[in-house]
Amino acid sequence: MKNFLILFRRFLPNYKRYVVANLTCNVLTTIFSLFSFATIIPILQILFGMEAGVNTLLPWSLSDSVGDLAAALKNNVFYYIGQFIIIYGASSTLLILGLFLIVMTFFKTATAYLAGYYLTPIQNGVLRDLRNQLFDKVLRLPLGFFSEEHKGDIIARMTTDVAEIGNSIMASLEAMFKNPVMIVIYFAVLLSISWQLTVFVLVMLPIAGGLIGYIGKSLKKKSLLGQTQTGELLSQIEETLGGLRIIKAFNAEHKAFSRFSELNNTVRKTFNRMNRRYILAHPVSEFLGTVIIVIVLWFGGSLILDHTSNISAPAFIYYLVIFYSIINPVKDLSRASYTIQKGMASLIRVDKILKADNPIKEKNDARKIKSFDCAIEFKHVFFRYDNDWVLNDIDLTIQKGQTVALVGQSGSGKSTMVDLIPRFYDVTRGSLTIDGINVSDIKLHSLRSLMGNVNQEAILFNDTFFNNITFGVEHPTMEDVVAAARIANAHEFIMATPDGYNTNIGDRGSKLSGGQRQRISIARAILKNPPILILDEATSALDTESEKLVQEAIDNLMRNRTSIIIAHRLSTIRNADLICVLHEGRIVERGRHEQLLQLNGYYKRLCDMQSF
Repeated sequence: MKNFLILFRRFLPNYKRYVVANLTCNVLTTIFSLFSFATIIPILQILFGMEAGVNTLLPWSLSDSVGDLAAALKNNVFYYIGQFIIIYGASSTLLILGLFLIVMTFFKTATAYLAGYYLTPIQNGVLRDLRNQLFDKVLRLPLGFFSEEHKGDIIARMTTDVAEIGNSIMASLEAMFKNPVMIVIYFAVLLSISWQLTVFVLVMLPIAGGLIGYIGKSLKKKSLLGQTQTGELLSQIEETLGGLRIIKAFNAEHKAFSRFSELNNTVRKTFNRMNRRYILAHPVSEFLGTVIIVIVLWFGGSLILDHTSNISAPAFIYYLVIFYSIINPVKDLSRASYTIQKGMASLIRVDKILKADNPIKEKNDARKIKSFDCAIEFKHVFFRYDNDWVLNDIDLTIQKGQTVALVGQSGSGKSTMVDLIPRFYDVTRGSLTIDGINVSDIKLHSLRSLMGNVNQEAILFNDTFFNNITFGVEHPTMEDVVAAARIANAHEFIMATPDGYNTNIGDRGSKLSGGQRQRISIARAILKNPPILILDEATSALDTESEKLVQEAIDNLMRNRTSIIIAHRLSTIRNADLICVLHEGRIVERGRHEQLLQLNGYYKRLCDMQSF
């Protein structure tokens, strides 16, 4: 019950009308089932020689007690059946009862279909909502969150775990709105037929329910382990697909397969144990149901044979039919408890993303800025990811229109420093301002609208040239896209493809060379037309000819913009207005190229090493 309430409160408020419709249809299905079962009694009585005209018509009104009203209605039904037998004969009456059974069964199956009809949009709607929530949260979480998580595991949570929660929602709805309704109504009818038998049954059922509950006790724990291992499996698949070139180059196919096979076998064993326990619910509940049916048959038969109860043989058979009809809802209820436990295990994994704290918070009174007019200032900035400081007391002013280059050995803090400007991370100590406004006081969308990024690895999408260049730009025109591509030296090779700008470039731009991918990335930045440009080693992974074309495109891009360049190839930053040399998180030297060479320090050594 507690688990159901958790699922209901979180996922079903938007689907209340479907829930009400489903509940109504389930109640009607149960009532029509009772009417269809009820035809068994007169049919049996006719077949075994019912005496016509035995019953007399009794008066009744809605003000009567429930018991008197039920007795009067039952008596009058048998009175009219007896009259039918007298007027039309037993055979014709049997046909009429058969037609009544067909009509009741039609209504029963129709309402059962409608119950499922109204349940379907709930399940699919919850799946859609949950995927949307997860995807939105993934987009909003800081980059640091993903450095600690496997991409495959995140994909598993957004697919298999979400599907498991959807199954759990279906099971919980049936567990609370279908099966209990049927069980309660059926038991009320059983109680009206024979209270002695029903009390006996109520003593027996908790014993069976306790045994079924004991079997499923550890399923949640097993399911959590299974889903975690599935995430690890997807992570290995994702890593293998991304690293196939290295695997083949180092003849490591056997090692990669052994690693995957070992984990795959572990997953198999975990799901074997979990599924065997899940499958056990059905046979155990069926066996216990049969045992209880036999005991009830013995007990009820004894009451009839000893004449210690007013229940007749046809009514007892009706009782058994209804009681047996309770077995399936009880079995479904036990299976639903297993499914809900599995869903709760998946919910724990999904909540690790949904409830993850996002340290990059936007203030309620955050400001919008539409332009960059003055300077970017780092004022005594300190930053760390965990315990060790990555940036130490950074003081730097970047004036509008300046080209500032950051150089230094790997791990000196260059990329971290530029990641602070668009607030991919927040400053630990000190302040970072744009035009005198602290970046934490600016709306994120507004802040990042001022910036364009060109990274060492061109990040492209499995889409057309046009859609990659216009990514993030509102209402672009083809003329603007072509102009941006021309400036980026990309127009000629785009037009050489079969469909020009509508050609798909493949996964991560796999159909393009490194230089072509980078030029598309530059065209994207040109079309955005940002006042601040961040270039993170944009030419370091290219051959000489591609570098020349890309560098020319970058020069076109940097014109009349404030540019911050991270560079390992020092030849690309000779003309920078300011070069900052970072060492162990500190700016140890700053100045123009010629000035830094004269200092005969860190920068001179870097230049000498590259010359060598």
